[in-house]
Amino acid sequence: MDYVLVHGAWYAGWSWQQVADALRAQGHDVHVVAQLPSGGADPAALGDLPADVAHVRDVIDGLGRDVVLAGHSYGGMVVAELAGHPRVRHSVFVAAFRPRRGQTLLEIRSPHPIEWLVPHEDGTLRVVDDAALARDVLAADFDETAFAEVHSRRSAQAVVSFTQPGSEPERTHPVTYLVCERDKAIFPVDQERMATGADHVVRLDAPHLAPLTHPREVSGLLAGVE
Repeated sequence: MDYVLVHGAWYAGWSWQQVADALRAQGHDVHVVAQLPSGGADPAALGDLPADVAHVRDVIDGLGRDVVLAGHSYGGMVVAELAGHPRVRHSVFVAAFRPRRGQTLLEIRSPHPIEWLVPHEDGTLRVVDDAALARDVLAADFDETAFAEVHSRRSAQAVVSFTQPGSEPERTHPVTYLVCERDKAIFPVDQERMATGADHVVRLDAPHLAPLTHPREVSGLLAGVE
């Protein structure tokens, strides 16, 4: 089986590394999208949601074979736009946004204060410097030392990518949604709503950054996808 793994905002392709390694150890071919255009270190060079979709589409087209396409968090906005791609045989949303036609990321989530994100005048959103707050929201299973490494690698995300609507193209393959039941970034109630209509719904006792905190369980789920 071939896999394409799409990261979320702020934490790039490296956040999938342990999952990718586990899948490769089982004999699967895995391509991790290293960096979506909407994220990175240089605010002036950041792209938007359509640029992200085009980037992942190019990755899939370049492989030239059928893939399981998995997205975490914001990556779900990208995965959802490829619902009709002829090379995608199964989409997996891992605590990920799954928009209906015309919905933006900001319109999907339940309205509540987001104290762990800071808007900047350069048009980006960034995770707060307060590592304790970020760890509580994103990866409470990690101790302070383990999360410090993760926190140090965070990058900027273009705000515009959160304000652009999904088109909900006609789906041509099955969908699996993984709900992270202790998620404080995308509330489980929102995930359950987005999972409506998925062919398979799996629930995991995990925080938001499940590919980092629970790579064995996430890789096991992906390995079982047909």
